[in-house]
Amino acid sequence: MSITWWAVIGTSAAAFALKYLGQSIPEKFLSHPRIQRTNVLIPVALLSALVAVQTFTDKTTLAIDHRALGLGFALLALVLKAPFPIVVICAAASSAILYHFF
Repeated sequence: MSITWWAVIGTSAAAFALKYLGQSIPEKFLSHPRIQRTNVLIPVALLSALVAVQTFTDKTTLAIDHRALGLGFALLALVLKAPFPIVVICAAASSAILYHFF
């Protein structure tokens, strides 16, 4: 077997072990109020990081381009309390228009 297959098998075993350990944690630790508050914030932080990376990077460099305008329009639509589909359409349309014309 090549080194790639050993890496795949090792990574799979590590992922399984982490998931198994996560399921083995006693309920009294998970029901602690601090853990409950932290667990609510994790998806928000991960999604924010994903949006920032996808908007402001181009491979390995920082870039400000049409995606930043789309994010700006999405934020404006959110401030104006637009429904989520409208937010997505505003972001996509403004980004596409800037990309097409410039």
